[in-house]
Amino acid sequence: MKRIQESRKLFNIDHTADLGALKVNYRSMMKLWHPDKFHNDPEQAVVAEQTSQSIIEAYHFLVSIHPETHEVNAESYALTINSCVITDFDYKGQTLKVTFQDGSIYEYFGVPRNIYVKLVNSPTQTRFARRHIFQSFVMRNVTKSAVLV
Repeated sequence: MKRIQESRKLFNIDHTADLGALKVNYRSMMKLWHPDKFHNDPEQAVVAEQTSQSIIEAYHFLVSIHPETHEVNAESYALTINSCVITDFDYKGQTLKVTFQDGSIYEYFGVPRNIYVKLVNSPTQTRFARRHIFQSFVMRNVTKSAVLV
């Protein structure tokens, strides 16, 4: 959740902002901090490089968790969570990373420790996650590797 808040703060937007507003803010910030603008000042160019990297990462992160992105990918997400079992998961700082049988990896943000403990102790982890995690927390698709057989 901290990453979400920091990214929104960087772009000066709230959770209701649409992708268009995010894109406008991203472009204006990149114009301001693009490293090529500082080719005469090497020190400022280094700062601009770091800042622009932060802007790019925050933008891609916010796009990946945005509801409009989820709407576009809803069908493949539903197929994954309803037909694939969990093959692995990792929990760190209220972020649960779940790997599915088809190679998809999703991150769920703001998952309380007690929910994670219940997931670990559940005899049917995939079923538990379907009921208590998959539709309840902010998530993003991290990657989809090659389909496992």
